[in-house]
Amino acid sequence: MEAPRQAMDYHSLNAMLNLYGADGQIQFEKDREAAREYFLQHVNQNTVFFHSLKERLDYLVEKEYYEPEVLAQYDFAFIQQLNDLAYSKKFRFETFLGAFKYYTSYTLKTFDGKRYLERFEDRVVMTALGLAQGDEQLAIDLVEEIIGGRFQPATPTFLNTGKAQRGELVSCFLLRIEDNMESIARGINSALQLSKRGGGVALLLSNIRESGAPIKQIENQSSGIIPVMKLLEDSFSYANQLGARQGAGAVYLSAHHPDIMKFLDTKRENADEKIRIKTLSLGVVVPDITFELAKNNEDMYLFSPYDVERVYGKPFGDVPLTENYRAMVDDARIKKTKINARDFFQTLAEIQFESGYPYIVFEDTVNKANPIKGRINMSNLCSEILQVNTPTTYNEDLSYANIGKDISCNLGSLNIALTMDAPDFGKTVETAIRGLTSVSNQSHITSVRSIEDGNDKSHAIGLGQMNLHGYLARERIFYGSEEGIDFTNLYFYTVLFHSLRASNNIAIERGETFEGFADSKYASGEFFDKYTEQEWVPATARVAELFETSNVHIPTQDDWRALKASIQEHGIYNQNLQAVPPTGSISYINNSTASIHPIASKIEIRKEGKLGRVYYPAAFMTNDNLEYYQDAYEIGYEKIIDTYAAATQHVDQGLSLTLFFKDTATTRDINRAQIYAWKKGIKTIYYIRLRQMALEGTELDMCVSCML
Repeated sequence: MEAPRQAMDYHSLNAMLNLYGADGQIQFEKDREAAREYFLQHVNQNTVFFHSLKERLDYLVEKEYYEPEVLAQYDFAFIQQLNDLAYSKKFRFETFLGAFKYYTSYTLKTFDGKRYLERFEDRVVMTALGLAQGDEQLAIDLVEEIIGGRFQPATPTFLNTGKAQRGELVSCFLLRIEDNMESIARGINSALQLSKRGGGVALLLSNIRESGAPIKQIENQSSGIIPVMKLLEDSFSYANQLGARQGAGAVYLSAHHPDIMKFLDTKRENADEKIRIKTLSLGVVVPDITFELAKNNEDMYLFSPYDVERVYGKPFGDVPLTENYRAMVDDARIKKTKINARDFFQTLAEIQFESGYPYIVFEDTVNKANPIKGRINMSNLCSEILQVNTPTTYNEDLSYANIGKDISCNLGSLNIALTMDAPDFGKTVETAIRGLTSVSNQSHITSVRSIEDGNDKSHAIGLGQMNLHGYLARERIFYGSEEGIDFTNLYFYTVLFHSLRASNNIAIERGETFEGFADSKYASGEFFDKYTEQEWVPATARVAELFETSNVHIPTQDDWRALKASIQEHGIYNQNLQAVPPTGSISYINNSTASIHPIASKIEIRKEGKLGRVYYPAAFMTNDNLEYYQDAYEIGYEKIIDTYAAATQHVDQGLSLTLFFKDTATTRDINRAQIYAWKKGIKTIYYIRLRQMALEGTELDMCVSCML
């Protein structure tokens, strides 16, 4: 008789990633074993099994777990075929954390949260059915791309699609607040409504009059922006999506708003509790003129939004500051104060040093690259969404006088490595564009009309990317090297071409473009000049080889000329197409390095609730290629910025750029990085991260995660 099977528990096996084996090497196989044991010891024992797919679907619809409307769009025979296709791929999680994240955060559970009602394949099938909206071929394509790891919808989409009890499919939202109580009240209410539905919300505060500004011509009446920030912070802490996603918010303010220094002070470690902002994220919108003033060691003037709006006839955030700065300084009708520009940047660096905030939007860089008529004056919670917005106005009874245009983030990301391995690169990109377009088409948030109208008019999406470092390391290329930057440039160049072609195809099929296409640089043809007038080819033999061996065609000038002609004739359906988010949880389930930034450590250490420490190895890392997995702190901000700059020139929106500094960094180093990023054409900066040498845990933790 065989002895009963004895196995280590999955958590202990995963922890062995953090212990060298007898041969002195990292024990990657122990993590794969941990993933298998997780299924044997936990998942299988806590999964509800059914005799057939029909029994399962009937049960989930009857008990109100699945939306019957999604399934009703298809014959059952097709659903069975799609299900068989998904399971035929023999999907396996590559890492323990990938499996753990999926079953903890995404899969459908019984209402008491104790048992699982879906496997990964089931979630993929339901997501494909929901996004395809009755289009069988698109459903098949989505299953192929998602189960193949090439395309991964963002968390809200993958979490919620097809579930009866769910939040929205949209990742986040951007809202304007105007300089009146009606707009402020609507903004707070909208933040509650959107947070309840699971989306992070960013709000523009630049238009609100400063502390001490007049109200109804009575001086020193306005309380400024800080009380509004406190109200918003309380709102986000209260509202969450059924406990699944905590409310999260960000606020953006112009660097030339009179309350800017108070705004920054809210994140100081020693800030008074009356003004301290703990959970709200902060972003600052910095125009070119601010850098010029600092370079010349001049004072920078801060302008009253109340006066600017009266003089210019439009809100402060919509006035191009660099262009109008000198005239505004000389205009006696505009109340102004001044601070030293270098002191401003020093304070900015100090706050980033202490808290990682604020995010930075380089206002003029963003608007010079914007192909759409209108002005961009803010970003989102992760600083990659850059779209035009317009104000909403209200009647005295609080009804809408004019519904403006606010912004939804309809996101998903490609795995760069697996997309380069795809049988058809262009089809992978087009399937992702169509899936994201469906997210936009299905988003109808009637409680916030400016969001609904903005989404309906723009059809804007954000196709992101992840696993750049993993791909480069797999191909034995150093992140930030000449070959690494060359690849990044040509990859994003190629993705842009196929994204535009896909959106053009959708416009042709539907006979519809986004509102405002006729006034865009796409319609005028100006957008295409840099692609039709210049040849874009690999600068290095290694990158030419990568595209050749992957059978990925790099678009030629003639390809661009043909696409330009089709777009000028038929338009594109989506106002915006690309945005590169930071990618958190979806990177784990997709076995990717996050976004396009370098890894923070070779073996990432995370704390996962009651389970405690969990270890995650960088994608494609082996004991034979460790040298290619330099971490972000070793690589340094210059190479990271150079890599992002190569990508940025082909992305119509932004890229979440986190900058990493060693523990020896000073505020001067942070200022240098800000200036370097601005000069390189970077659009936004997300977090500032400083390596903490006082790591928790054992000495081995430090060795594996930081020093290898």
